[in-house]
Amino acid sequence: MNATLSHWGIAYPVVEGGRLVAMSPSADDPNHSRISDNYLDAVHSPMRIGQPMIRRGYLAGDSGAARGEDVFVPTSWEHATRVLAGHMRAIIAESGNEAIFGGSYGWASAGRFHHAQSQIHRFLNLAGGYVRSVNTHSHAAAEVVLPHIIGSQDGMADNQTPWELIVGHTELFVAFGGLPLKNAQVSAGGVSRHRVPEQLRAARARGTRFVNIGPLRDDVDAALDSEWIAPRPNTDVALMLGLAYVLDTERLANRAFLASHTVGYDEFRAYLLGESDGTPKTPEWASAITGLSPDLMRDLARRMAKSRTMLSLSWSLQRADHGEQPVWMLVTLAAMLGQIGLPGGGFGTGYAGANRVGNAPLPFSWPAFPQFSNPVRRFIPVARLGDMLEHPGAPFDYNGERHLYPDIRLIWWAGGNPFHHQQDLRRLHRVWKKPDLVVVQEPLWNAIARHADIVLPCTLPIERNDLGIAKAEPHLVAMKQVLAPAGQALNDYDILAMVGSELGLGEQFTEGRNEMDWLRHIYGESVAVAVRHGYNLPDFETFWAMGEHRFEPRIEPKALMQDFRRDPVAHPLPTPSGRIEIRSECVAGFGYDDCPGQPTWFEPAEWLGNAPEGALHLVSNQPSRKLHSQLDLGRHSRNGKIGGREPARIHPSEAGKRGIRDGDVILVRSARGSCLGGAILSNDIAPGVLQMSTGAWLDLDAEGLDRHGNVNVLTLDKPTSRLAQGPTAHTTIVFVEKFEGEAPEVRAFEPPELEYRELT
Repeated sequence: MNATLSHWGIAYPVVEGGRLVAMSPSADDPNHSRISDNYLDAVHSPMRIGQPMIRRGYLAGDSGAARGEDVFVPTSWEHATRVLAGHMRAIIAESGNEAIFGGSYGWASAGRFHHAQSQIHRFLNLAGGYVRSVNTHSHAAAEVVLPHIIGSQDGMADNQTPWELIVGHTELFVAFGGLPLKNAQVSAGGVSRHRVPEQLRAARARGTRFVNIGPLRDDVDAALDSEWIAPRPNTDVALMLGLAYVLDTERLANRAFLASHTVGYDEFRAYLLGESDGTPKTPEWASAITGLSPDLMRDLARRMAKSRTMLSLSWSLQRADHGEQPVWMLVTLAAMLGQIGLPGGGFGTGYAGANRVGNAPLPFSWPAFPQFSNPVRRFIPVARLGDMLEHPGAPFDYNGERHLYPDIRLIWWAGGNPFHHQQDLRRLHRVWKKPDLVVVQEPLWNAIARHADIVLPCTLPIERNDLGIAKAEPHLVAMKQVLAPAGQALNDYDILAMVGSELGLGEQFTEGRNEMDWLRHIYGESVAVAVRHGYNLPDFETFWAMGEHRFEPRIEPKALMQDFRRDPVAHPLPTPSGRIEIRSECVAGFGYDDCPGQPTWFEPAEWLGNAPEGALHLVSNQPSRKLHSQLDLGRHSRNGKIGGREPARIHPSEAGKRGIRDGDVILVRSARGSCLGGAILSNDIAPGVLQMSTGAWLDLDAEGLDRHGNVNVLTLDKPTSRLAQGPTAHTTIVFVEKFEGEAPEVRAFEPPELEYRELT
């Protein structure tokens, strides 16, 4: 059978009579993910977009007023590309390329060539450029603040202390935000073998004790027999400060390491002890904020100091108000323990957040489809899409600089779904109507397709040929096409080549190559790179016939910042001081009142400490049965729903107060919107918390209620701070009640109405 690589693993499509009937897992993967089963319903679904579509209101010149709720008119590829190219040409002539937003996100396909983000960015760069977004929804705050602390993004998604130096070395693994195995199903670019469960269990077998700090008991595998500590959500910084206070005042901090490898500890210490603000950050102070016992903090701090301790931070904790602070405080706490750079010690973010975290990478980067350079310099932080559309021309701060939001007239989206990953989706639904033209390349009628003016149907990964290899994974996969494209769907590459031809850019875009020509070209570049590092790959035809190639690991396991620890003078960090900056004079110089020059506790905009009676804190974590919102219509995803709606877990004590039973339809409200969900009562969730995963396809009724359970109609859309402008979805207070009366039917998996007429 032919293999395909996805962001959740290798699978083998089984096709009978031209129909996909199964996705067989890899026998080499003992922890394989079943997310691929969602393809079985998606490929032949009535939700497939069968041919190019144009929104009826766009044809009538409504300027976007009905965008997101309109009827679509099927048309031909020739007509759609002609209309699109003509309107795009007019916008550029009138407003320049700074009026184009190239919206895309990197999770569309694991292939190196059919990577929607690379495809659309290459096209738009050739067309004169576009306004881009910077950073990721996964860890935007960490991406910006970590370079100020340690000079790079190491220890976030790459260059972590590997599992080989955790198993048998770490005595105490303290996981702020847990180690959810469901998140480790996936990795950007693909997964060869799901290693995280076996590595964690191996560590436990070798004596590692795990501490799970977060609102969900099952965010750590039950086999690890972890200690569960559940502070109020969004109070981890206060907890870390309480721990730091114990380390400092009981002389457990490693002052020698702090003196030789860090700067700014004395200034931070003045804040910690209350000398600078009059408030000592004692365990009693932290207890009033976190709801935890002061004695628990003292005990944990002492155990951390006497053990080889790994401090881990879930990426979710920095997707909250002031999300830069838990990252900064984690590094500070690790520096106080003085174990950074040692096997089994130090810090890391994202363990179990993706399969690749903790894996040793290949010593070279695999070449990809070239994008060229973008002549337009303007950008927005990735989470500030709604602000850009609502406030064109308004100023915003970002990492020490002041910028202006552009006035966008054309949005072109290929890959990703902003009506999943943005916050306050009712607001986005409203401001999305402002641009003159929205173009979307999508295989299925999800929310982003429904919010387009021109919809260009594209293929699914198993309907095309590609090369699959993931970062920090040893497997190269020949992703061979196993199905003909559905309807008139085309590859993103062919769509953009067609539009490019209308604009006179076709030859520049394709360079005269078809799909297989590009695969041979990229593979040939990779052979040359691999040879320089001692890897000999077969020629392309041999590899394509074989279907897979496995690389042998050759990198010696190395702890994060190991060389720096050994000799900070010979191996300085790329920070202004060359050391860990517990206080950053650079950040302090920006003058941000919401992100000063050292780790600081800030009260969140919404949290249980200031919420009205009866409120719950929403934990909108990643789903277990799909990647983000991808293929939500598939059977594996839908089998996990409760009455067809997104599951909503609540502690039995909280459910009892509200008369809620297992399986009930519940109404969840916030200051921004409301949605329905299906109740699950669970002792694995802390009281005061409601857990609903993201990823349910948006399904708004006429009053703005989401019938399906898309939690981002509830979430707060404000920046983490002026430094990173990251997303703050995990800072959200909600109210929950049993839904009374007959619940409305879920319409998320029904295609929009079509109007058939001739277009010329």
